[in-house]
Amino acid sequence: MARTFRALAALIAYPTPALQAATGDIAAVLADEGLVPATLCAAIGGLLAELAATDIYDLQERYFALFDRSRTLSLHLFEHVHGESRDRGQAMADLIALYREHGLEPTASELPDFLPLFLEFLSMLADDEARSLLAEPVGLLQVLAERLTKRDSAYAAVFQALVAIATLPAVVAAPGTTDLSDDPPDDPDDLVALDAVWEEAAVHFGPGDPTDGCGTDRLRARVRAAARDATVA
Repeated sequence: MARTFRALAALIAYPTPALQAATGDIAAVLADEGLVPATLCAAIGGLLAELAATDIYDLQERYFALFDRSRTLSLHLFEHVHGESRDRGQAMADLIALYREHGLEPTASELPDFLPLFLEFLSMLADDEARSLLAEPVGLLQVLAERLTKRDSAYAAVFQALVAIATLPAVVAAPGTTDLSDDPPDDPDDLVALDAVWEEAAVHFGPGDPTDGCGTDRLRARVRAAARDATVA
């Protein structure tokens, strides 16, 4: 499972010539570990083919338009619930602490809630623990998969694969996931619309809540909140 998480993390990281050169190795890892269903492996094969054959500057421009300019496709997990509020800072501090407990030290340039980094962290854990943590934001991953599918993006297959791994032995819809068929497409230049999308309700934790402390329980609650709120974004 560890190599699969690393392979999927690489696929949704910023495209580089090194990634283009590694597409064959990524396909081999996914086939060897066999965690991703065959139909999704075939779909990921389409993404790998695009990455290998497309001009690197076109790949980078496409990636930027999808994941950096479109807030509803952000790869930063806590941005989906906290936006740029101070609550997000505390959530990220908790996540950094969890990383450090397992020997992972994020660099200064990496925000800890960046999904590829989170997947790298999962690759360091035992299989059951990794799948359990991945299942916490499964609703958010499913929403992102559906939004990417609506945009005819080959990246959708990576998120579908993560949902499949998190929900083994069967892929099921996360409770509270809403129908996104009527979601309007993002216009990254429409600042009023973007503000409306990200006008999230503040998250409050009362006395006795598991999030009063630090560590995994608090992290799980925040990730669950991100997944839940993203379904109504």
